[in-house]
Amino acid sequence: MGLVKEFKEFAMRGNVVDMAVGIIIGAAFGKIVNSMVSDVLMPPIGKLLGGVDFSNLFITLGGGEFESLAAAQAAGAATLNYGVFINTVVNFVIVAFAIFMLIKVLNNLKRKEEAAPAPPPEPTVEQKLLTEIRDLLKK
Repeated sequence: MGLVKEFKEFAMRGNVVDMAVGIIIGAAFGKIVNSMVSDVLMPPIGKLLGGVDFSNLFITLGGGEFESLAAAQAAGAATLNYGVFINTVVNFVIVAFAIFMLIKVLNNLKRKEEAAPAPPPEPTVEQKLLTEIRDLLKK
């Protein structure tokens, strides 16, 4: 029974819950970036390069000519899918840049918090009494 209680305490710690939230949001963010790359960025780049569809760029590692990557894979041909790799590299660069910008903003906020001087501590009761005595002696 102690093991279950210890696991429950571990699982309910803030770090683990925060990590779980981060993983879920990261997975959703990854899907958004993947869609942005394959549906928004790569088509215009392909159009500028003469109508190239990056997701359909491949080399057949054997015999045979195929119209598309899907046709080659349906036929069971071994393929080198360098177009998909290009899309994945672009995805990575976008995600890495977004994370870099997020960390940069967080670091700037942290520096501003550290730079703000703490207000001086209030005098203790003894210090207040000593100040009153001093002021009375001056009079």
